[in-house]
Amino acid sequence: MLKAVEIDAWIAGRQSSLEDARATVTEIIGRVRTEGDAALIDLAKKHCVLTDIAVSDDEREDAYEQVDARIIESLIEAHARIERFHELQKPRDLWLQEMEPGIVLGVKTTPLNRVGLYIPGGRAAYPSSALMCAVPARVAGVKEICACSPPPIKPLTLVALDIAGVTEIYNAGGAQAVAAMALGTESIRPVQKIVGPGNVYVTLAKMMLREKVEIDFPAGPSEIGIIADETADPRIVAADILAQSEHDPNAACILITTDKSLPAKVGREVEAMTKIAPRKEIIVQALKNSGYMVVSTMEEAILASDAVAPEHLSIQVADPLTVVTRVKNAGAIFVGRYSAVACGDYAVGTNHVLPTAGYAKTYSGLDVNHFCKTASVEIIDRDGLETIGDIVETIADAEGLHAHAESVRVRREFGRK
Repeated sequence: MLKAVEIDAWIAGRQSSLEDARATVTEIIGRVRTEGDAALIDLAKKHCVLTDIAVSDDEREDAYEQVDARIIESLIEAHARIERFHELQKPRDLWLQEMEPGIVLGVKTTPLNRVGLYIPGGRAAYPSSALMCAVPARVAGVKEICACSPPPIKPLTLVALDIAGVTEIYNAGGAQAVAAMALGTESIRPVQKIVGPGNVYVTLAKMMLREKVEIDFPAGPSEIGIIADETADPRIVAADILAQSEHDPNAACILITTDKSLPAKVGREVEAMTKIAPRKEIIVQALKNSGYMVVSTMEEAILASDAVAPEHLSIQVADPLTVVTRVKNAGAIFVGRYSAVACGDYAVGTNHVLPTAGYAKTYSGLDVNHFCKTASVEIIDRDGLETIGDIVETIADAEGLHAHAESVRVRREFGRK
């Protein structure tokens, strides 16, 4: 069930789906801009009759009654692990360093005030994504966290959002939810930044609205790249492929291996597992986007993987740490046969909101820093100004910005009195 692929063609296929959605997304954004809440209500008709866009506190409380206590306990435990890891990322509010006598420099970090989270819904509940998006925002110190998810929002998602301390929850999905958070409607006030994964429509809407609102990065349909050699277990590799394939028909997987016999072995395992998989129809569609590539050396495998820049990279080789140190482009790296991507999806503590479609070449996965902004701090006394004054005046005059130079001269003269 796995076919041989060319890297360039595989990459092109991942990126072309975004352009296919452009006309639809453009229309949806236009409707939300002009119609506001009415557009959200009308676009939700295919899924449900939407009467209230905002989720009430009573609905939050009722959701707990509809979720098994064991699941709630697991969500609480996962939340604690995610929070613990993200606390390690929290920057200092202010740091200062004396660079030389009279010159102290530093950085002040301030959390954003209001952010929007997009939580997928559609085919399944994703309470894990709710935790992954909300926890770093809370750790960063964001005061207003609003979340949108396709209606009717599943109780599991509501519980996770509540556990994570989200302040506002709205019944809105797809590109229209992104537009609502970016542009504002009668019910949803605009946010400073939108984060979270979604389908191609959600991803494209985020990219198109960047002139109105900051985003984390393009985070579309899930994908995995696997670097494997002859030591890889075919069943484990196949299990990772199916785990990503069941997300979405547009999900994709690519196996890059130095073992010519491995693709056939993995293919047989994939075929056997797919037959009994509960989400078989989705997996079959996703496998059409997937394939393998056989290379001669591990160096070639690393180069091929870096060209793909997968959302998730699983390394199943005899000497995995050597590959980890040499690989450059991946959203998250899973090392060794016991490091299932699913552990990162749920409970190990790292974040599963990651760049897809090759964007891991330039973007990092979601973390606390996505919810902060920084300002440099300069503290210069009289002696410090004398130290750099000639340099500043010379360069300013050379640029023809004489008032810049004068602003330093008058201070130096004042200091000499």
